[in-house]
Order: sequence, then structure tokens, then C-alpha cells
Amino acid sequence: MDWTGRRVFVTGGAGFLGSNLCHALAQRGARVVALDGFLFGGGANPRNLDGADVEFVRGDIRDIDLRPLCEGASVIFNMAAQTSHMGGQADPLADIAVNAVAQVRLIQAAREAAPDAVVVHASTRQFYGRVETLPVAETQPVAPPDANGVSKFAGEQYWMLEHRVRNRPVVSLRLTNCYGPRLRIRDARQTFLGIWIRCVLQGQPFEVWGGEQLRDLTYVDDVTGAFLAAAENPACHGQIFNIGGSPPASLHALAELVVRLSGGAASYTTRTFPADRARIDIGSYHADDSAFRAASGWRPLVDLEEGIGRTLDWYRTRLEDYL
Repeated sequence: MDWTGRRVFVTGGAGFLGSNLCHALAQRGARVVALDGFLFGGGANPRNLDGADVEFVRGDIRDIDLRPLCEGASVIFNMAAQTSHMGGQADPLADIAVNAVAQVRLIQAAREAAPDAVVVHASTRQFYGRVETLPVAETQPVAPPDANGVSKFAGEQYWMLEHRVRNRPVVSLRLTNCYGPRLRIRDARQTFLGIWIRCVLQGQPFEVWGGEQLRDLTYVDDVTGAFLAAAENPACHGQIFNIGGSPPASLHALAELVVRLSGGAASYTTRTFPADRARIDIGSYHADDSAFRAASGWRPLVDLEEGIGRTLDWYRTRLEDYL
């Protein structure tokens, strides 16, 4: 796909994944409209779009008129979401409002203003809950372990219904742990790695909960590449795909890698899961993303050591902007 001059709408455009996607699209010559409401506890940061040639609109996807923003879009990248698992547990109604009800609002607006647009929806591996078989393929049963997983699954299914009923080209990408520049690092609301990075760069020890769980991590440039590939390849349209990344590693192994790449001055402690988190922990997870690789030709290019090293270097000069 030649992105030059194409009008593209990105929801959640000032967040971690959305802003990286906006930068990549602008560099390819697309005319990007980015929407973000800077919801409390989300990943949006005013500095995330620095240097990106995009039209930014500040507004809440739950109540802003979405039709003018969709108008004429050939592709909609739907990154807006409430992603905090504990936030969803504490306030499931707010969770549903963003992850499900607002998705229906966007679907209705796109029907009117961008009836032919390709939609790539940011989804999550959280749906699968605690799995029995690794790696996890798309055929695994869905058993969300928390309210956030339920609301996100509802949002995804509304989009897939739009494909089945209206024949809109929709792709849903179920993401694993994503990391890299522009990640929220002030706390652990987006991912455990964010708070680890903050602690390391501030010279403080970080905590590893459990430690034996396996995780696969995807560097943000590879995530961006997956979204672009999903939009560009008609073989992907109408499908749900898992997206993986580096070979799985235990949390202890990841912690040791972070310590080594920080120069060895960092340290961590291991503790058992807090009771409220233990109830929703999914255990080990890593994705079988062979279906997406076959359909799109995509594969991750940044290995774990390179990715974490890049991430630490990026934040060293920008730490205050992300605290």
C-alpha cells in the first residue's frame, strides 16, 4: 500500500502504540488525524506526538462526534482502550464505556463517514485467561480472567460482527506484552516492564511478582509493522490474529536482562503476587502467531536484548517527561 496522501484516522493517537503508529504513518506520507482524550490512568502523553506531522484532536471517544474524524478515511487504526486490569476490576462500568460502548459509537460513525475504510483493531491476549497449552493459537477457548478482558472481548466482537454483517474489511490483532519508546512508565498500569524501567533509571530496586511465568514481548516497532501489514494485506481482512514477539522468557530471566543492560547497578526483589492480582493472573503465556505471519509476511525484527537496550537509552534523556 502506498500511504502517500491517504487519510488515516488513529484513535488513541497520543498513547503508547497509537503515537508510534502515527509517527510511522506520517513518515510514509499519510494524512493522519489522531484522537485522544488523555483519560486518567491511560497511556497518553503530550510529548508522544512531538515531531509527528499529524492533525491532533483532543476529545473523549465516549462522547465526541466521531463522524468528522472518520470522514474520508481509507484506514482506521482503532487503538483507543482502557487497558488497566485493576482499573477494570475497580470500575467495570467505566471500562465497558470505553472498550465496548464507545466501539459501537465508532462503528456507527464509520458507517456514515467512512463506509469503505479498512479497520485494524487493537485487541489483547488477555481474553484467553489461564491457558493449558502453549504456545497459544487463536483456536484456544476464550475465558477472560477479569472485567477488562470481558469488555475488550465485547469490543472486538462488535467489530468482527461489522465484518460479518456489513462486509467491512476488519482485522483484530490480539497483542501480547508490548514495550519500547513512549510506553507509560510512571506505574504498572500498562505493563510490568514500564515500572521496571522507571525504577532502573531512578536507581531504585524493582519487584518481580512470581518470576517463573513465561512471557513473550513485542518491541513497538514490530507492533507498528504488524498494524501496517494488517491494513495492507487483503488476506488478513475479516480475521483475528495473535501477535507474538521474541521467544518466551521467564520474568526472572527478563529481570536479569534488564539489570545487565542497565549496567549492573539495578537490582530487584522477588515476592509473591498480591492477593488481588493473584486472582486475575494468567500464568505463563506466549503466542502462536504463525497464522498472521503466513497471511501478512510479517515477522518481528527486534530481539529482546536489542529492544530493551533501545528502550532504556530512549528514556535516559526523556525520563522527566514520562513521570
